[in-house]
Amino acid sequence: MSVSCARDVTEHAKPPRAVFVPFRMGHLFGTPFHVELQRRIILVALGLIETAEDSPAILDLDITWAQARREGKEIERLRG
Repeated sequence: MSVSCARDVTEHAKPPRAVFVPFRMGHLFGTPFHVELQRRIILVALGLIETAEDSPAILDLDITWAQARREGKEIERLRG
């Protein structure tokens, strides 16, 4: 199981299961304190272990970096 933000590298490496997150390098689980998104990525990854029908399998997470960052900034603002 792999979580990746470099789709081309993941396609080349061919891990048995991978979740592709279209985020910046170093931010595989989004922004700090965005617990909901972090949990979602982990649960999607674990779910892919159970549900993948082919190997290798790459699942694209349906959130953009811009959206994750916007939500992260709001979380940071609320934390004060």
